[in-house]
Amino acid sequence: MSLDRYFIIDSTLREGEQFVNAQFTREQKVRVARGLDEFGVEYLELTSPMASPGSLADLKMIARLGLNARILTHIRCHKEDAKVALETGVDGIDVVIGTSSKLRQFSHGKTIDEVIELAAEVLPWVRSQVPGIELRFSTEDSFRSEEAELLRVYLAVDRLGVVNRLGIADTVGIATPTQVARLVGTLRRLTRCDIEFHGHNDSGCAIANAFAALENGATHIDTTVLGIGERNGITSLGGLAARMYTYDRAATQARYRLTHLRTLELMVAEMVGVDVPFNNYITGFSAFTHKAGIHAKAILNAPETYEALDPHDFGLSRYISIAHRLTGWNAVRARADQLSLSLSELQVKALTQHIKALADERALTLDDVDSLLRNWANGHETVESPLPAGVG
Repeated sequence: MSLDRYFIIDSTLREGEQFVNAQFTREQKVRVARGLDEFGVEYLELTSPMASPGSLADLKMIARLGLNARILTHIRCHKEDAKVALETGVDGIDVVIGTSSKLRQFSHGKTIDEVIELAAEVLPWVRSQVPGIELRFSTEDSFRSEEAELLRVYLAVDRLGVVNRLGIADTVGIATPTQVARLVGTLRRLTRCDIEFHGHNDSGCAIANAFAALENGATHIDTTVLGIGERNGITSLGGLAARMYTYDRAATQARYRLTHLRTLELMVAEMVGVDVPFNNYITGFSAFTHKAGIHAKAILNAPETYEALDPHDFGLSRYISIAHRLTGWNAVRARADQLSLSLSELQVKALTQHIKALADERALTLDDVDSLLRNWANGHETVESPLPAGVG
């Protein structure tokens, strides 16, 4: 069910602010918030107001922007944190506390019983202060916590009857999709709350884990633009969009303004001083580039043969690379047609062999190929190197 009814909590302005290069100004935070709102995410999560005076002021300001997205902030399971958060005018509060033995020993120093007691003190108090607020309780380092202890905490919180969501956090990125599916499925059976998944990407499973969470009953997924965040970051907004598009293209197009993704990513990339990776989901420069001759032929006939994502749905276009030894004559023919050049099939096939031979000797550019195409179209056919065996 949650594959058809899920919500994105974008945390670029909270988790993303923990990225090593991130130092968002107030003006940049407003631009990011508006950009994410235009894209269509349902929630924006911002840094705790306890982090700094500037964080408190920024949170209050963004909460007053009147965006469609609901504004959340992320706080420790402390009543004092909650008091300050409630004064900011946010739509929801995300409460978190570590439950793994490592975090209990080296972070807050509490036993599982004390964690449960603290939650029982803070959560009902928050609900009593603002009855309509959206309230989430999450464990931290969920997948390095003892399962029995973890479930004790979740069941105790669920019995309080005051939270909207229970959060699961793969804080150090060690979970597998199977582990995520098991924990989410267990909580779905044993509790009444919505379920949120926050997954780090240290071992490369963040997007797969997010999808596994949705498959097994999670309702909310945390993302950031470009996946930025602590260390290697978390589930990327674009990566989740790609995954959900391949699951249900029409629904994903209807919910989110996919053509805004590239602009959003370029904006955040510039703010944090990084390039969009060449193999980035959807927007990487090679994402819709086809090179092998057999691929190019099929793409020219029917793009879906080698594309699960249609670049036009994201405001992008595909590119067929032809300046190399792997090129095929169908791709060379298509380029000639783009340039409005008249070449016979025999000429195109011969020129393709010429391109392959040249590419065996040196790197070619598209300008090199275009020059060859124009020369051959004007009757200046030259063969400067031996033709290799095989067909184009």
